[in-house]
Amino acid sequence: MSTMKNRWIALYVENQVGVLAKVSGLFSAKSYNLQSLTVGTTEHEDVSRMTICAICDDVTFEQIKKQLNSMVEVIKVMDLTNVPLHMKEILFAKVYGINAAQKEEVFQIAQVFSVKVADIGEDSALLECMLTERRNNELIALLNKKFKRVEVVRGGAVAIESISTSCR
Repeated sequence: MSTMKNRWIALYVENQVGVLAKVSGLFSAKSYNLQSLTVGTTEHEDVSRMTICAICDDVTFEQIKKQLNSMVEVIKVMDLTNVPLHMKEILFAKVYGINAAQKEEVFQIAQVFSVKVADIGEDSALLECMLTERRNNELIALLNKKFKRVEVVRGGAVAIESISTSCR
């Protein structure tokens, strides 16, 4: 029996109204666990690329790929699960209710993680991050450990195949 794990797909699709709804509807209708979905235009304005992460076993993943391939609007389906990738996700983290010393600690954490302090207030700071999922998880864990009030907003991962052999 195959194990449940994160499976990554890149889709090239026609950049048309309703395509995102059709793709996400496929996951909803079949009760597939959609972990992450990002979409944006490519170098061709009539083509978009979706980066999708689904948590599933091998059999389900094969079904997903076949069903996506059968959609008229889908130009190409690429299985990225075992491909060397460059992958990042965007994350914003607000730290509230901090004094000057704690604000300095937020700045030090930002420096260590190589993230941007995007905004500051009298008792708050906003971090803007573009890290791997693992590093974002580590940052969130540290912020939650050090500070009482942390708000996190995450976007899905964006990935591109590696030119060399380096991985995620």
